[in-house]
Amino acid sequence: MSPDAKPTDFSPARIHETVQQILAAGVLPTIVQAGDPVLRQVAAPFNGQLGDAELGQLIDLMRSVMHKAPGVGLAAPQLGIPLQLAVLEDQFEVDPEVAAVRGREPLPFFAMLNPSYQPLPGNTPAFYEGCLSVNGLQAAVSRPGSVRLDFLLPDGSRQERVFSGWQARIVQHETDHLHGILYLDRAELRSLTTNAEYAARWSQPDISLARRELGFLAGD
Repeated sequence: MSPDAKPTDFSPARIHETVQQILAAGVLPTIVQAGDPVLRQVAAPFNGQLGDAELGQLIDLMRSVMHKAPGVGLAAPQLGIPLQLAVLEDQFEVDPEVAAVRGREPLPFFAMLNPSYQPLPGNTPAFYEGCLSVNGLQAAVSRPGSVRLDFLLPDGSRQERVFSGWQARIVQHETDHLHGILYLDRAELRSLTTNAEYAARWSQPDISLARRELGFLAGD
């Protein structure tokens, strides 16, 4: 949790009303962008603010928004809903060399409520990340290569799973969203690049060229 992040002031009733408005709109909602306070607050833990049917509808909607973006994860605050809920899925086709270097394997769809993670012993690799709420930019972020995730499934059952490689990165990124943390808070800011510059210069499997040319993580 960010030391600067404060808990949301949304009441359970207001969260419920916000979700109902989004579901009733009949269109895919716009993804909230950096600068909106909802992204800098600790979202409310899920404790029954939504009924089973509404929760299922919201998860389906979030999955559709994630696919359209496209992205590999989406947290409820990114739709203006300060609730500890996120959806994750990575089924993109990736170059085999890139996948091998980044430890990227397909991640089947799942939704998680009230997640928290603990780093596991091992390496802390740095790779470029982007975010659907920070349009047009990417930056290198060092993250634990493996984590233990504790969370609830939508049916209320508690789960504990270990994630490694790129899956661990996705899990951490989305869990951070629910605690008022953006990936830029953890990034090497000298690595910051536009999507166009990333595609033109820095999209190699690892970050060695970018770190040398842009001058970040020089001591590693």
